[in-house]
Amino acid sequence: MNAFTLPLALFLAVAVGGMWAFVAVVSWADIRRKEREAYYRHETMKKVAEMPAEGGLALLREEARNNARRRRENIKLGGLITLGVGIGLMIFLRAFDSGHPVHLVGLIPLFVGVALLMHCYVLAPKD
Repeated sequence: MNAFTLPLALFLAVAVGGMWAFVAVVSWADIRRKEREAYYRHETMKKVAEMPAEGGLALLREEARNNARRRRENIKLGGLITLGVGIGLMIFLRAFDSGHPVHLVGLIPLFVGVALLMHCYVLAPKD
């Protein structure tokens, strides 16, 4: 055993413990945020129920339309990121040029990105 084994082990133990503590705090904060959103949504629904029928339905339709648009935008972003990862992976693996077509592995994320974008632009319902 060399002189760096114990300090390295202690460092790794503290780092892993700190990481899990961070994950716990982030998880707790996310749960609290979702609770607040649910509370405010409930309060909004109570007020919508008190409104005339036309105004309340319009508000609900607008919220559904905004959620659908946000979901489509997230799919577009995910497709572009995955497409970029596929292209970057192909370029990176092509640089090694081992005589085998290893760079074709980059086609997997590339096609996943194309499928996400195709779904978003062609197949997803438009509002």
